[in-house]
Amino acid sequence: MFEIYKNKKVLVTGHTGFKGAWLCLWLESLGAKVIGYSIDIPTKPSLFELSKPKCIDVRGDIRDFAKLNSVIKKHKPEIIFHLAAQPLVRKSYLETLETYQTNVIGTANILESLKKNSFVKAVVAVTTDKVYLNNEKGRAFCEADPLGGYDPYSASKACCEIVISSYRDSFFNVNEYGKRHKTLIASARAGNVIGGGDFAQDRLIPDFIKSILAKKPLAVRNPKAVRPWQHVLESLSGYLMLGEKLLQGKKQFAQGWNFGPECGDIKNVEQIVDRMCKNFDNGIKYKKDCAKHPHEACCLKLDITKSKKILKWNPKWNVNTALDKITQWVCAYSSGRNVKEICVKQIKEYANG
Repeated sequence: MFEIYKNKKVLVTGHTGFKGAWLCLWLESLGAKVIGYSIDIPTKPSLFELSKPKCIDVRGDIRDFAKLNSVIKKHKPEIIFHLAAQPLVRKSYLETLETYQTNVIGTANILESLKKNSFVKAVVAVTTDKVYLNNEKGRAFCEADPLGGYDPYSASKACCEIVISSYRDSFFNVNEYGKRHKTLIASARAGNVIGGGDFAQDRLIPDFIKSILAKKPLAVRNPKAVRPWQHVLESLSGYLMLGEKLLQGKKQFAQGWNFGPECGDIKNVEQIVDRMCKNFDNGIKYKKDCAKHPHEACCLKLDITKSKKILKWNPKWNVNTALDKITQWVCAYSSGRNVKEICVKQIKEYANG
């Protein structure tokens, strides 16, 4: 899979995060020359520090255009995977201005740099399943649905989609590809990504693992909330496939794409927790957190028909397999096994599956 990345210079923003670290490990296994750009290590412990992907590790703020542009100019990547973000809904209520600055201005900075660095052939800008105007009617959102956002995080990512579309239309129009420019830009809207090595706060699986280690009941905020759960490698395979098409100059792929699970794998929080409790089988319990919390969407579903039919991307691991892989990862990590070996093993299993 993805032989096109061998010896390619690839910039990954947000490379020290959960998803970014997995992407760096996959790109390393493909023989890519990875440059990472991130402001800091977001969690302790950190998958990036534990797995030590082979990459040029640059620390910088995505909001700092001068620094970002100098790094791009120096290393001359052919493709950029833009993952750097403030990714948490609840944190966006507390650090609202930082969320908008990081997510919206950070994305604009990446795209603005393309005007000065024509050697960048492709950009895959990662947003979220939460970019859609959610009327809570339970229908799966497709790429043509209206954008929106109740909470600051969702709204900021919807803004990112508008910025991406504007730059693509104004400066990197697909109708002028090969004439006025040689850069293709796409956005990727993934579901609720889960996997081993996620140590973030206010996420279901990390909170579950912490409760196991602490031997305390898990407090669940919204047990009936429905989400499109998917293993991190599912979304990353979509990003890599999309990037491959852009590097090949296939301009019809320079648009927005949904990456999520099959309809039957869209579960509520309670169903996910029940399965994880069975996987660990250590008597762990959970309870409803009755405290007052900021608004979060009740139902999120993604329609992946477009990605399946046009991009030929299909989910490989259903939600139960994803949870089993997480269980395997956590057990291996807890027993002191080499984290990089665990991740690379799962990447190979996914790629060969």
